[in-house]
Amino acid sequence: MSAPDSKPAAGKGQSDEQVQQSLYAKQEKIYPRQVHGLYARLRTLGVLGLLGIYYFTPWLRWDGHQAVLLDLPARKFHIFSLTFWPQDFIYLAFLLILAGLTLFFVTALAGRIWCGYACPQTVWTEAFLWLERKIEGSRMQQQKLDAMPMNFRKFRIKATKHGAWLLFSAWTGFTFVGYFSPIIDLGKDLLAFSIGPWETFWIIFYGFATYGNAGWMREQVCKYMCPYARFQSAMFDRDTLVISYDARRGEPRGSRKRSADPQALGLGDCVDCTLCVQVCPTGIDIRDGLQYECIACSACIDACDDVMDKMGYAKGLVRYTTEHSMHGKQTHILRPRIVVYAVILAVIMAVFGYSISQRVALGLDVIRDRNRLYRETDQGLIENVYILKVLNMDSAEHSYKLSVRGIPGLGLHMDMAEIRVPSGEVLELPVRLSADEGELEVRSTEVVFELVASDNPELAAQEHARFLGPR
Repeated sequence: MSAPDSKPAAGKGQSDEQVQQSLYAKQEKIYPRQVHGLYARLRTLGVLGLLGIYYFTPWLRWDGHQAVLLDLPARKFHIFSLTFWPQDFIYLAFLLILAGLTLFFVTALAGRIWCGYACPQTVWTEAFLWLERKIEGSRMQQQKLDAMPMNFRKFRIKATKHGAWLLFSAWTGFTFVGYFSPIIDLGKDLLAFSIGPWETFWIIFYGFATYGNAGWMREQVCKYMCPYARFQSAMFDRDTLVISYDARRGEPRGSRKRSADPQALGLGDCVDCTLCVQVCPTGIDIRDGLQYECIACSACIDACDDVMDKMGYAKGLVRYTTEHSMHGKQTHILRPRIVVYAVILAVIMAVFGYSISQRVALGLDVIRDRNRLYRETDQGLIENVYILKVLNMDSAEHSYKLSVRGIPGLGLHMDMAEIRVPSGEVLELPVRLSADEGELEVRSTEVVFELVASDNPELAAQEHARFLGPR
């Protein structure tokens, strides 16, 4: 009997050490090459626009207050002319549903275009990469710098880069906190070194998160932390617009002179320059097919089109296309899932818009005094005590008229001659209702409080309550 082969077959019988080494290999740093082209310009405009909106919005003023201020301690959320309260939580649910469905719709239609152009991770990573290129230089210069031993020049360049990153991150954290605390007051407190401990904590926290995610982890956030890449495949179909490499046209790949005839050499249009790999922020090779790491940033398209143009070949070797189109079939834009998403989005947006337009900036809560069910007055009337909470959610101060109905001859008594509530304030108003016992047919009778603004009849609110008697 012959001795068994001491060498296991490839891919089988690997030792635990070999398996661990392959599973836990060190993450190699990716040096994305700078690329120019149509999609690069679009991505730059998108990054500048989104960063501009983020950093500029907290400084806008509207009717004497910060235009966008999510004041959590006061439980007031100012969005330009609208002021929302915890009672308006339904609108936040609407927005979250709209955001999710919009993401599903865009993904089914155009793949991961959100990831490549508008995702905060992509936006801030692009900003950090720009700072890195300005300080350390091009891709090759960065690689040479990292390969050399530490010296004063390397230390100075690295310290400058990380200092710029930290300043940018700190400004990001400060701006983020400015959405929840008045940013002008926050800036004054910061300059006076009198900023509160919670503001300090959150500025440092979000600044550190920006520095870590955009500066250090970068593509690892997209590859290992973001759940979107994991379930996006469920929203893809053969008509979804994705970035693809035309293997039928590009293979077999190989280098050649610009003047050479690829057909005579038996080669496809791909010159195997690997520029599509060098410009990829996640380090993948698009020629291996669509991968979950691809964020559809289209950098590989710009790089390949530039090479094709220099070689005198037709552009589009790497392009936005669909699987059906790649196989010579017709692409169907209007398909069931697109129609379903569009209809649901339209309905929810219509309901949301109607709800906002019909929203009354007045809140009324009625709380019965539970310490005593009722009492009998000297005049022989049955009296109930209530606490009314009037919430003025409008941007202006208003006076209100209070009325009540539900029982014949029902009397309304309150200590205030005029109900006046400033903008954004809550007024607690004790009121008493009195009724003749003979008018009470049952022990518990429903009554309706109605509050109407004196200067605007459309600004009204109703609230139901129970009137208790001895029967």
